[in-house]
Amino acid sequence: MLSEKIYTLRRKSGLSQEQLAEIIGVSRQAISKWEGGLSVPESEKLIAISEYFNVTLDDLLKEDAGCIQKTEQKTVNGQSSKRHKGMLLGILTCVGGITGLVIWGLISILSPPMSSQISESSTIYIDGNGIFLVLCMIAVICGASLILKVKK
Repeated sequence: MLSEKIYTLRRKSGLSQEQLAEIIGVSRQAISKWEGGLSVPESEKLIAISEYFNVTLDDLLKEDAGCIQKTEQKTVNGQSSKRHKGMLLGILTCVGGITGLVIWGLISILSPPMSSQISESSTIYIDGNGIFLVLCMIAVICGASLILKVKK
C-alpha cells in the first residue's frame, strides 16, 4: 500500500514527519494522513517523494512491495559506502596526526640533539618543532571533524 511505502521510506531515511513535510512542501498533518491511509498525495507530491527517495512512481504506486525494498537497499548501501569511506578517511587522518605527535615526542625525549638539529635546519622563521606540532594537531582536528561530520 502507498501509505505503508511512504512510512517505510521515511523511517528508513531517519526523517520525522515534519522533516519530510518540509522537504516535500506540505504540512506535517498531510504526511500523517498519507501514512495513515486517510488521504493520497497529489501527483506532484508523489513525484517529489519518488525523486527524494530515489524510487520510481511504479515502485510507490504498485502493490508489489519487492520493488521498493530493492531500491531502498541500493540507496542505503550507497549511503553506507560513502559514510564508511568518510569515516575511514577521518580515522586515518587522526591516527596519522597522533602518530606524528607521538614520534616527535619520542624523538624529543630520547634524542634531544636530533630535535634541536631539526629545529635549526628549518628554513622558516618559526621554530621547526612548532611547525611539525602544528601540522600534527591540524591533522588530528581535521580527522576528528571528518568523523563527526560522517556520524551526523
